[in-house]
Amino acid sequence: MTITISEQAAEHIRARLHKRGSGIGLRLGVRLTGCSGMAYKLDYVDEPMPGDQEIEQHGVRLFIDPKSLPFIDGTHMDYGREGLNEGFKFQNPNEKASCGCGESFTV
Repeated sequence: MTITISEQAAEHIRARLHKRGSGIGLRLGVRLTGCSGMAYKLDYVDEPMPGDQEIEQHGVRLFIDPKSLPFIDGTHMDYGREGLNEGFKFQNPNEKASCGCGESFTV
């Protein structure tokens, strides 16, 4: 499993967990939705779920739902701003196409 997190993404995760006041990390997964089929989903983790894969980088913990892993293996997670928009950016080598709005992708 090779999922990486940039320092900028780690800083943002750390800040969000601090502001929330609880949690041990974020869970990364995919859900079926959108015009291309799948979208990334992120949830706070207070307690790991059975089967979660855990990654710790730059001092933050990311938990991966085992059903999502085949679709996101090799992904690099970054955080950035473009104009008025800011958010997590995913560079996924499994992505074959994405919708025009960038909300969903297909593998």
